[in-house]
Amino acid sequence: MLTRALRHLLAPPWLVRKAFAAPALERIEDAITASEQRHSGEIRFVVEGALEFLEVVRGLSARQRALDVFSLLRVWDTEENSGVLIYVQLVERDIEIVADRGIASRVSQPEWDAICHRMEEGFKAQRYEESALGAIAAVSEILDRHFPAQGRNPDELPDTPVIL
Repeated sequence: MLTRALRHLLAPPWLVRKAFAAPALERIEDAITASEQRHSGEIRFVVEGALEFLEVVRGLSARQRALDVFSLLRVWDTEENSGVLIYVQLVERDIEIVADRGIASRVSQPEWDAICHRMEEGFKAQRYEESALGAIAAVSEILDRHFPAQGRNPDELPDTPVIL
């Protein structure tokens, strides 16, 4: 636990911007916008550099943090309960996907885990943008299958990536 706490405590504030520069964030936003025109799901992409020291000491996992962020950003607040959060905890290169109950009831956890695993492998090779875009494409395919766009298709949540 001490090693984990030190990694978070000593993580430089510019870590996220190094991995995801402004042009990369714009391309991620564009990919989300294009994706959401094909289905009625909503995708949020969040990158967090380091956790607060006390959160690490208390043993907060990336999954627990992703659930907190899912709630804070109101990803659950969509008409069809079809919101999906892609959460990146950059210091630990831990990826979590949290899906609202409408989509979670139709997609097995191993399918989400496979997307996270591919993204984590890409991060190990420092292919951050490519891995993020691949994850968005994979989530989009799932949403295309289960929530195809039909008639009115409002954009219910912002497409802009969130940096915490």
